[in-house]
Amino acid sequence: MNRKELIDSIVSTKELNHMTKKDADIFVSTLLDVIKKTVKKGEDVSLVGFGSFSKVRRAARMGVNPSTGEKIKIKAKNLPKFKPGKAWKEML
Repeated sequence: MNRKELIDSIVSTKELNHMTKKDADIFVSTLLDVIKKTVKKGEDVSLVGFGSFSKVRRAARMGVNPSTGEKIKIKAKNLPKFKPGKAWKEML
């Protein structure tokens, strides 16, 4: 499912049939922006029954260039992490 299909699905639900596609698009954009900004600040976002979004720090490490075999240093960086909730895992 892509973004357009997600918005169409939201608009077609019985509970939200009053919502326009534009409103649904704004809702999806706002939700994703809030999650990204919150996680960027270092705070977790937990949606009960769905999962949790968080930020993890990957330490600097040594790697190997596969084509030359040369050792290279890989910089430390922050990465997003998603952990599915128990109810969602059980459903699948």
